[in-house]
Amino acid sequence: MSRKVVLYIATSIDGYIARNNGEVDWLEGDDSDPSADGGYEAFYNTIDTVIMGNTTYKQIMGWGEYPYKGTKGYVYTKSKQDLNEDVIFTSQDPTNLIKALKEKEGKDIWVIGGTEIVDLFVKADLIDEYIITIAPVILGEGISLFKGDKSEIRLVLKEMRAFNGFTQNHYVRK
Repeated sequence: MSRKVVLYIATSIDGYIARNNGEVDWLEGDDSDPSADGGYEAFYNTIDTVIMGNTTYKQIMGWGEYPYKGTKGYVYTKSKQDLNEDVIFTSQDPTNLIKALKEKEGKDIWVIGGTEIVDLFVKADLIDEYIITIAPVILGEGISLFKGDKSEIRLVLKEMRAFNGFTQNHYVRK
């Protein structure tokens, strides 16, 4: 079974992954079933590699300890970074990185975000599956999940589920 590249991410109803200042404080359900299983743990068990941009990495590190220990982490950046044994800082072409990762045995590869990294991977047609969870909120403005300057990509709906006011759509490339 070959490794898949999966975009697993949450947005507001109007397509934003964060406020303009990067905050994700709005990312909560409607309290209709706060104990509902959103499937994160099951998803996390299917991956062993994470890829994110430097802004996302810095935001995550601002919350405390690196949460993806035990996975191979890649952080896209153009600037020199402090050492972190859990990640490799890179500016490698995404196509070359994914080709190299898919040649190795392993679990799936999670593209965490943000917008710049998602855009790089979408434009290079590297994402095999899109799992997009929509939070029950309209932000009105913020950081969009997708940039508007890309080719059309056709997807097939694999699964749709609802939990605690969220809807989660799982698509695969056609």
